[in-house]
Amino acid sequence: MDQIERYRQIIRKMIEDYSVFRPAKGDVEIETIFDEGNDHYELIYSGWNGPYRIHGSVLHIDIRNGKVWIQYDGTEDGIAEELVEAGIPREHIVLAFKPPSIRPHTEYAVA
Repeated sequence: MDQIERYRQIIRKMIEDYSVFRPAKGDVEIETIFDEGNDHYELIYSGWNGPYRIHGSVLHIDIRNGKVWIQYDGTEDGIAEELVEAGIPREHIVLAFKPPSIRPHTEYAVA
């Protein structure tokens, strides 16, 4: 199995694992989006909490040029360390939600 396919499997598994956690309030649907053709992976909540609309990403991860780009991370503890523990090297993980000027000061890839 090549590296990119292994990264895809790790990301899919993590998103599936997070998709079992339901929000404490509201009538919310949990959607997993796996676009392997474009290497976009996302976990989305959509629905209602009383009169308030719920819609948005919980996790959004892309694979670009052989690196895993965390576009959005709405998890409590952060998913980057989980990706490292699953076998993706830090130098292959980009914290895309951080400004480019900050990325060199993280323990992860710049781009």
